[in-house]
Amino acid sequence: MGDPSTYRDSTQIVLRADALAGIDPPLDEQFTVTLFERDGVIRVIGSPVEIRAAGDYLARQGVSLP
Repeated sequence: MGDPSTYRDSTQIVLRADALAGIDPPLDEQFTVTLFERDGVIRVIGSPVEIRAAGDYLARQGVSLP
């Protein structure tokens, strides 16, 4: 069985809470993802395909990805 962190890396993006402030329309309206915010951190959770597409979109919008 694989390492759980490997799967997490392909199914979520972790960002500061203010990183999505300038994105319009909201990310969860453009892609099939769930946004979970806690303690100043947003987790964008979705399938590997949606996470890859959302990550590419965020990079084009100037959002720095980890």
